[in-house]
Amino acid sequence: MADLSTTDSQHPRKREAKAENGARRDLKYPDLPEPLAVPCYDNHTHLEIEDGETGLEIGEHMDLAEQVNILGAITVGGDVASSRWQVWAANEDARLLAAVAIHPNEAPHVAAAGNLDAHLAQIAELAQDARVAAVGETGLDFFRTSGDEAIAAQYESFEAHIAIAKACGLPMQIHDRDAHDAVVETLRRVGAPAGTVFHCFSGDAELARIAAAEGWYCSFAGNVTFKNAQNLRDALEVLPPELVLVETDAPFLTPVPLRGRPNAPYVIPNTIRFMADHLGVEVDEFATRVAENTLGLYGPFDPTERTAWLEARRG
Repeated sequence: MADLSTTDSQHPRKREAKAENGARRDLKYPDLPEPLAVPCYDNHTHLEIEDGETGLEIGEHMDLAEQVNILGAITVGGDVASSRWQVWAANEDARLLAAVAIHPNEAPHVAAAGNLDAHLAQIAELAQDARVAAVGETGLDFFRTSGDEAIAAQYESFEAHIAIAKACGLPMQIHDRDAHDAVVETLRRVGAPAGTVFHCFSGDAELARIAAAEGWYCSFAGNVTFKNAQNLRDALEVLPPELVLVETDAPFLTPVPLRGRPNAPYVIPNTIRFMADHLGVEVDEFATRVAENTLGLYGPFDPTERTAWLEARRG
């Protein structure tokens, strides 16, 4: 297990979400949706970020999720401190697994301070914990980051995370914003880890076809329900079912008709039902497929089963 001792920089913490819409946002958490008939999982969430009128603790989040048959979630880091929080949370609650990384928008700031190598080493250490299921979110973001030095830092960080994922035998969750061609080129040039996932898939049918040909997973968040997101629905239609995952990216990207409210793992049945309806398949069939994809990629959540699974995997 990674060192989770509580120094100032390591202490489990909560961050507040930035309310981009200000007073227009309804900060009340949504009511529970109708439970799914079969269990499923949230591929990507950020439980350290508080939202809503009052924040929810990890146990509260997962108790609510369990009530609607969402039995587990991958909670995801974006810097060393938040990654330590995810590992702490996953060791506290067996319904969680962690992902650890330096977010591409954080990488230029860390590099400018001369700390990128040191922080990457800490991510590599955290990735050894048995409750860590993935390296991420890492990747490239040309929407919020520009300038040669900043972009170079993103590439350096992304390629280092790829190496960490390979060394640890872990899947990788990719953040790709306005950088589709560059992400694909990097993965092909460096070699993608087994179990590469495009988190919060933001491409179109063309990128989905590339992902399908390469065997990369695509994970869809609540924005697949947005009226202006036809590109996401087009992509969903061309993907093989065995490469589809579903996520919240909570507390962000709450699906229609709850858009603007805080998101949480328990809200994911709304997105699952929308996607199943769009594809013209039964909800139970779709949820079963997503659950099988999730567990096949990350392994079991239960600590005892996970220990045996990891031992078998590592030979």
